[in-house]
Amino acid sequence: MVEFNRKTKETDIKCKLNVEGVGKSNIKTGIGFFDHMLEALSKHSGIDIELICEGDLHIDFHHSVEDCGIVLGKALKQAIFPIKAVERYGNATVVMDEAAVTCALDLSNRPFLVYDINLSGKVGEFDVELAEEFFHAFITNAGLTCHIVYERGKNKHHILEAAFKSVAVALRRALIPNEKLGIPSTKGVL
Repeated sequence: MVEFNRKTKETDIKCKLNVEGVGKSNIKTGIGFFDHMLEALSKHSGIDIELICEGDLHIDFHHSVEDCGIVLGKALKQAIFPIKAVERYGNATVVMDEAAVTCALDLSNRPFLVYDINLSGKVGEFDVELAEEFFHAFITNAGLTCHIVYERGKNKHHILEAAFKSVAVALRRALIPNEKLGIPSTKGVL
């Protein structure tokens, strides 16, 4: 279990994360759709996440969404590095009705994000471009290389939910123990 807290003038976030969990979550950000996405991330990754965010929602959701990404990323990095004997790479295509999104990731400790989902508008009150802000903060602070690619779909809710779930499943697969490989790098360290 890793605990990571962060307080700024814009947000106050408390996080507990267990990568050896069962996908239990307690998420409270004040942003309904975002809570739903983080619950899906927890459930499908098998990572227990408790995340409580008090943010300046009277301005907009940007600071809360980005800062939650920072906190979750830093907590995940503490939990998985230095990398032990795991698969290291994970990928998944997740479908939500007509939508499909693919994620390929590497527990590389070299952060890089490719986010190839071109959406605009809102899902409820959630500005859909905030999903990219979240993933950028999360991936960068976790030290992952991650490609999230839109395959097809029209419904914004379905597309974004497929994105969060594809990252979750790819992460779960990358974290599968593999003693046979030892440290999964020719360098001997990640």
